[in-house]
Amino acid sequence: MTQPVQVFILLGQSNMVGLGKVAGPDGSLEFAVKERKKYPYLLDAADGWTERKDVRYARVMSGRGGGMQRLNNEWMTIKTCKTIGPEFGIAELVGDAIEAPVLVLKSCIGNRSLGWDLLPPGSERYEFTIQNKAGAATKMVYAGYQDRPDAWELDPAKGLQTEPGPWLDKNGKPIDWYAGKQWDDDIAHAKTVLAELDQHYPGARRYEVAGFFFWQGEKDAGNPGHAARYETNLVHFIKTVRKEFGAPDAKFVLATIGESTKGSGGTGGQILDAQLAVDGRSGKHPEFQGNVATIYTHPMAQGGSGNGHYGGKAEVYMDVGEAMGRAMVELLKNEK
Repeated sequence: MTQPVQVFILLGQSNMVGLGKVAGPDGSLEFAVKERKKYPYLLDAADGWTERKDVRYARVMSGRGGGMQRLNNEWMTIKTCKTIGPEFGIAELVGDAIEAPVLVLKSCIGNRSLGWDLLPPGSERYEFTIQNKAGAATKMVYAGYQDRPDAWELDPAKGLQTEPGPWLDKNGKPIDWYAGKQWDDDIAHAKTVLAELDQHYPGARRYEVAGFFFWQGEKDAGNPGHAARYETNLVHFIKTVRKEFGAPDAKFVLATIGESTKGSGGTGGQILDAQLAVDGRSGKHPEFQGNVATIYTHPMAQGGSGNGHYGGKAEVYMDVGEAMGRAMVELLKNEK
């Protein structure tokens, strides 16, 4: 194989992990494809699941006991999947558009926030004021990369130099987590796959990271301090992940939380506004023009929410995946 494999890395939380049901009645992928006649490319002439021989799929995740759990390593096919995320819609659009071999590499786990678990290196502490139900205000220091816990009360005399006390569990044992721990794990797992390239794409010797896909935001919406900082963290995330993989020109496509609507306000609205702000066409960051795209997913969410995993409706994950894939193809065209 002479051409370098074009690698697309999928990151995020439960939306990206995906809980779209494959088998079952209405709502499943099987029903959507065989009864509603959607996504015909997923079926072969014998009504079995297709297997793309030009797109490989690798999926890894943090294991319960630490380390990396290997979940998928195969040609792109539904055959081995009980649930899906957006990867199959992404793979169809990107695989058809690119003549070179493609590797879709997913490294993520659910229930992770950008403002804490996925916080990239170089993220700095910041001040945020929280209010309790009685209206009392408390100034807090929010964690920078590798700090722990995620927030602690600010000492006015020390400002952001205020150091937290010990972070212990109910048994008095130090808690083994820190700001950016999931970033470190997800990035390290993806790099492990790439270091073993020929084990994940047979015959491959070289690769190029062509793009990133990101679907995340629910957990940050549950924390006002993280929601307020989301745009800053997202901009830094995009720049840092490109640097981490030595891919400064790699395209970046992200999807919004399905339940959030434009103008809705609240912390969910803050997350949505931040995600829309980095869009290269309509956002406010000129450096992302032509290389970042945001997909507004509310019209595809079928009334579901990210926290509710869209009721397991496979069509939501497929439709969002196709939209993300389509956006990536358009960004790749822009560089030609």
